[in-house]
Amino acid sequence: MKNEPIPVAGPYALLATLIAAAATCGSLWLSIGMRLKACPLCFYQRTFVMTVAGMLLVGLLARIARGTLCLLAVPAAAAGFGVAVFHVWLELSGRLECPAGVMGFGSAPQQSAGLLGLLFVVVLAGAWRAVSSGVAAGAVLLGALFAWGSIASAPPLPPAPAKAYETLMDMCRPPFRS
Repeated sequence: MKNEPIPVAGPYALLATLIAAAATCGSLWLSIGMRLKACPLCFYQRTFVMTVAGMLLVGLLARIARGTLCLLAVPAAAAGFGVAVFHVWLELSGRLECPAGVMGFGSAPQQSAGLLGLLFVVVLAGAWRAVSSGVAAGAVLLGALFAWGSIASAPPLPPAPAKAYETLMDMCRPPFRS
């Protein structure tokens, strides 16, 4: 056992860890640094990205084989990306208005969707190279089911306000329509 080679994390697992850590830091900065309040969909995205970050960090420290580590992260990354895409769709369809993201580049959900999409592609590529495509596809399907469950169980959106908001936008909310 002592003479067995130590599995190498590989570029996909390392890159995915950096992306997940950056997304986690960005999410926390939105709440702590910018004092924005996370809506339920924001919390789901944050939970999924923190799950991926924790899983990858522990996996790297435990020296889990690179393909296995990426495969384990696929469902949570897919779920987070699915929730983020739905969140952006609500924003683009006019059902929600959301605050600007870090450094004002796009909205917070748009930044989340971009980082979670990149994270999903990287872990999927790492898993796809190491395991059978059927197993990787099953992990994506599981992530899609997690995303659907999160969206289906989210609290309903509050009604649009009858009068204009009196406070600055500090969280996602239905827009006022005069």
